[in-house]
Amino acid sequence: QGHLVESGGALVPAGGSLRLSCEVSGLSFGDYSMAWIRQVSGEEREWVSCIFWDGESRHYADSVEGRFTISRDVAKSAVYLQMDNLKPEDTAMYLCAARDGICRSKAQEYEYYGQGTRVTVAS
Repeated sequence: QGHLVESGGALVPAGGSLRLSCEVSGLSFGDYSMAWIRQVSGEEREWVSCIFWDGESRHYADSVEGRFTISRDVAKSAVYLQMDNLKPEDTAMYLCAARDGICRSKAQEYEYYGQGTRVTVAS
């Protein structure tokens, strides 16, 4: 059973940066595409970014393209999200997610989810 644990969320000013981390256990990490998803209380989850299982392809939502960068470390079974030039509308709970196979751009199409780490961007 997959277990995903996020960390790195914080309160930052607009224009600031954060790096989120997600440690994965219980899965064959190299077989899974990994995604970051965010959720504002009372709203639906929003897919943010994904890196393919082979690490060769990365995709981003239009709202974060050019500001966020997803990466992974297979040796550590970890995935990261570098977030730069943060905006107040980036405020949300950020969850990492895993899917056996290719990336999907819908937040609900993943098999495993972490509990999340909170990001708050002050205006």
